[in-house]
Amino acid sequence: MMVSLHKRARTTPAIREELATSTKPIRELARQYGISEATVRKWRSRSSTEDRSHTPHRLQTHLTPAQEAIVVYLRKQLLLSLDDLLAV
Repeated sequence: MMVSLHKRARTTPAIREELATSTKPIRELARQYGISEATVRKWRSRSSTEDRSHTPHRLQTHLTPAQEAIVVYLRKQLLLSLDDLLAV
């Protein structure tokens, strides 16, 4: 299996597996791998050693009520999609 890691990544799936299954104290594992104790706790609490998505779950865009009214009006009048309206 090909694993794509960030160039500064300190843990690999094999190390994460060891962190999750090891009986060594958290402090000792953190010192051994040069990572924080919080990182050791994180991998111990997870059921998988795979990275999670970093994509936001919600869009961070908000329109004021006035902007929303303008968008709705223009979409109804010009019959354009949001992408086409953005280009206009």
